[in-house]
Amino acid sequence: MTGPAATFGFQDVDPKAKPGLVRGVFDRVARRYDLMNDLMSGGVHRLWKDAVAARLNPQPGETIIDCAGGTGDMARRFARMARRAQERRGGEDARVFIVDYNAEMIAAGRERGFEPEIAWAVGDAQALPLPDACADAYVISFGIRNVTDISQALREARRVLKPGGRFLCLEFSRPTTEALRAAYDAWSFKVIPEIGARVANDRESYQYLVESIRRFPDQKRFAAMIGEAGFACVGYTNFTGGVAALHTGRAI
Repeated sequence: MTGPAATFGFQDVDPKAKPGLVRGVFDRVARRYDLMNDLMSGGVHRLWKDAVAARLNPQPGETIIDCAGGTGDMARRFARMARRAQERRGGEDARVFIVDYNAEMIAAGRERGFEPEIAWAVGDAQALPLPDACADAYVISFGIRNVTDISQALREARRVLKPGGRFLCLEFSRPTTEALRAAYDAWSFKVIPEIGARVANDRESYQYLVESIRRFPDQKRFAAMIGEAGFACVGYTNFTGGVAALHTGRAI
């Protein structure tokens, strides 16, 4: 191994190896990804995602990047909201670009049907296949902890946003009380891998996902990283006592 290690769950791995390891995880979980999200969170992830979409408030004519957009769960929310706004006020169609590193996740999303506003592409969050200053908003949900170089992914988000463009990142985070942390750890390490084993026949992938959450920076450190990447007005909102957090910023 040369240079700093990358994290893969609780392991430290060669940065060149991590993309393939992560791809393998999502190749295996793609077909049951949305079902497992419901089972692991008791459906609460839907409320978090609705809150993110409301904060974004997509408008007609906007270009929105849904990075690590996977099966299109968030992008469909954005498309529906922009379409309703268009019906009220008129204007051009919004455009939502889903970019995901994993072709199996995109295939699973396309099988759920098409929305006219949504385009799909396989691409790397660290080197987006998009021009500079092309988007009004960039959203990444439960994806940034899986990239090899988080700081580089943040810089790419800044690069593709227009001046003043909105950055939103929904990610699992650090519960704010000791009691909640203890309960969350018990659920995460004892129950989630077992659900993965029983429902998806894949304990290993869900063990990685739980471990990756624990290795991710806490709210304050991640907010600092967003600021270091060139964003202003950085802030975060905790959901469910910090089990997840929405981080926001503006491109400058």
